[in-house]
Amino acid sequence: MVGVTTDVDVVVIGAGLAGLGAAAALRRMGRGAVVLEAAGRIGGRAWTAYPEALGGVWFDMGAIWLHDGENNPLTPMARAAGDTLLRADALRTERTFVGTRLATEAELADYDDAWPRFEAAAERLMQPGMPDVALSEVARLLPDDPWAASVESWEGSVICAVDAGEYSLLDWKRNVLGGSNLVPQGGIGAFVQRRLGEGLDVRLNTLVARVRWGGAGGQVSVETDRGTLTARCCIVTVSTGVLRAGAIAFDPVLPPLVQDCLHALPMGLATKVALRATGADRLDLPPYCAVDRQVGRNGDLQVPIQCWPHGRDYVQGWIGGGTAWALLREGDAAAVDFARGVLRRLFGGRADALFADAPTLVTGWGADPLTLGAYAYATPGNADARSRLAEPVGDGHLLFAGEACHVGYAGTLAGAWLSGEAAARAVA
Repeated sequence: MVGVTTDVDVVVIGAGLAGLGAAAALRRMGRGAVVLEAAGRIGGRAWTAYPEALGGVWFDMGAIWLHDGENNPLTPMARAAGDTLLRADALRTERTFVGTRLATEAELADYDDAWPRFEAAAERLMQPGMPDVALSEVARLLPDDPWAASVESWEGSVICAVDAGEYSLLDWKRNVLGGSNLVPQGGIGAFVQRRLGEGLDVRLNTLVARVRWGGAGGQVSVETDRGTLTARCCIVTVSTGVLRAGAIAFDPVLPPLVQDCLHALPMGLATKVALRATGADRLDLPPYCAVDRQVGRNGDLQVPIQCWPHGRDYVQGWIGGGTAWALLREGDAAAVDFARGVLRRLFGGRADALFADAPTLVTGWGADPLTLGAYAYATPGNADARSRLAEPVGDGHLLFAGEACHVGYAGTLAGAWLSGEAAARAVA
């Protein structure tokens, strides 16, 4: 394709779940589509690796679950293909710490009840006519609730990869998910590689530099490092982080409405830190144990830890929001030290002894130029930016899709896939 201009029906930029969903939908409609992907693989933020540091076992570097498995559009596709789906919640044992001790049964019951208390307080802030506020305002209504800060940290920095003070309460409410969390056996990225690219014209290692849109008859030209393609329509599925950074130039420049939406949808960050045990101690925890703790109101961060997942010999911490961005700037060693500190706080010197000189892994989505973050969030007052960004631009020959554009499954593979399908319908 080097130096050659090729005419196609639709160009899709990005072979993550949105791009694959768009291309698959176009194929079902009998429309031709070429998918351009800068990386050497499909899947985007769904990526199963086999890191030597963890003994070569499969490890999902980004997305890990099919959320809301009973309604997720990818679930029937996996089952039809014969893939085994593991119910993550059934595999894990939960342990919650209060300080350095395990929570009592009464405390755990109160913790369970804290979620409906939090949701009820949130509803008081979302009455008709009231302005959208930050998620952090909810806990302010619960000054005597010992678990309010823990729920806030879960819903903000853990689940949505953003500190609660920066996150739209309305956007949170619109994207709260229920149901089961399902894991395809062997990893979700491997599932995407096996099942979702078949029959699609995906051109890997092809970096898009510029999109010229609004040409004669609505023609779009997409300039890449391997040549230029012209098309009737273009669907752009790269992250808002990449678009905000100007990594792809648009000629003419994007309309102010689109630019405002991108400004309102920055990227959150979630960093996984895995440490492989160097001894036989398992910290008195059962196999595949999820550990969290009661968070205080001093700005402390919830760092949930998956211990010995699938019977393996490592633990994996999840660091989100502003702390994750700060640690990214300091480097991998700082993230590992932070994770060790979390373990030390819970397990004391046993953790230091078990993970001394341990092989480690740190994910780096915030530094990856093809993502520049984990997934998008809406800032307070801008919950409608997702649906506005999904609207066709100009004469309808340029569209945006991705997890940032979906309301209901924002930040998930399902949201990206459904958004891509919606863009394909708009093209048709």
